[in-house]
Amino acid sequence: MKRKKGLIHHIEIYVSDLNKTIDFWGWLLPELGYFEYQKWDKGRSWKLRDSYIVFVQAEKKYLDVPFHRCRVGLNHLAFHADSMDQVDHFTAELKKRGVTILYTDRHPYAGGSKHYAVYFEDPDRIKVEIVAPF
Repeated sequence: MKRKKGLIHHIEIYVSDLNKTIDFWGWLLPELGYFEYQKWDKGRSWKLRDSYIVFVQAEKKYLDVPFHRCRVGLNHLAFHADSMDQVDHFTAELKKRGVTILYTDRHPYAGGSKHYAVYFEDPDRIKVEIVAPF
């Protein structure tokens, strides 16, 4: 049996509006190869191989302070793309969907001259990055 020690089993993120989150991530993650894994009233998850991402509706009493990636905690999620063309495909689709693209003045090299990526925000303003192999 192949050892999985150290690999991420799952990531769980609490969100302010589960329906908006499902709409956003429900098209993005399958494009990256994930499939819907779990579904219940207060959450949804998508899986790729041995890892999965879970989104759970935060309770109303915890919605008073919105997420900000510069506070202590998660800064962003970064995913591999198959190619620069796939990054371009995501960029076009994100723009069509009205998603906020970050660092447009330096896109697609906002991470440096050897880092081809698109940076954007999900409905809770969690930064997401899709990176092409270089």
